[in-house]
Amino acid sequence: MCIKIGDVVGRKSYNKDVYFKVVEIRENSKALLKGLEMRIIADAPLDDLVKLSNQEIREYKKKHIKQANECLRKIFERRQKNMKMRGISYNLMEDNGSFFDRPGKVLHIDADENYLEMCLNTYKQLKIEAVGVHAPEKDHPRIVRPLLQKHYPDILVVTGHDGMLNNNKNFTDLNSYRHSGYFVEAVKKAREFESSLDDLVIFAGACQSYYEAILKAGANFASSPHRVLIHALDPVFIIEKVAFEPIDKIIRIQDVISSTITGIKGIGGFQTRGKFREGLPRSPYE
Repeated sequence: MCIKIGDVVGRKSYNKDVYFKVVEIRENSKALLKGLEMRIIADAPLDDLVKLSNQEIREYKKKHIKQANECLRKIFERRQKNMKMRGISYNLMEDNGSFFDRPGKVLHIDADENYLEMCLNTYKQLKIEAVGVHAPEKDHPRIVRPLLQKHYPDILVVTGHDGMLNNNKNFTDLNSYRHSGYFVEAVKKAREFESSLDDLVIFAGACQSYYEAILKAGANFASSPHRVLIHALDPVFIIEKVAFEPIDKIIRIQDVISSTITGIKGIGGFQTRGKFREGLPRSPYE
């Protein structure tokens, strides 16, 4: 079967474990692939690829939607529990109007337009104010500071796609990674703008990214400690915990990681102060 750009495929040599979209066909009989739900870029010989049926694609997407919905369910349960512990209920906020709040504001720079749209829709579901910017990974270091100066977010997300080059196993060489160098430089530029890990919280990275280098550059959270794949929505679930944790609380890293689909092998970082502020009273003129 002829493989063409736009096809959804699996790699026979990997038992079709990850579904990809073909984004480029190269002269050396290889295809450049982009993860359908996972933030990875890979290449593979055309003869290693198999085009997937509509039924297979539906089942794959259904599985990932179920995982995301489970994360959302846990998030809303946690929020309700936390509000009750502080003596506030959602009904009190909506009906009485006494309290108001301000979650952390997000600037999300993403190299994948489809993933960015998915993330922005999820931020909206989670009631997080977010500005999204689509730009290739190579442009992130150049644009991050002007965007920070324009939007002054509480939280910065810098992501897209990544992966290790040609099965390179030199995990401590930045040149072994497709895009980790861009994430590292973008974080450095952001830290030139704001050095405090409490004042500007940063998540950076994608699938198989150089976790240690990104953290060293100044990120609070990064991927991927075990060089595994991460889900497209993992950055959102990390950031939601920060955006809705009270400003007087330090978030345990275990709690942040437990909010994600991928888990501890894919995401890690440092203890970080929350960005959620409660206010009292709410103005009657709102």
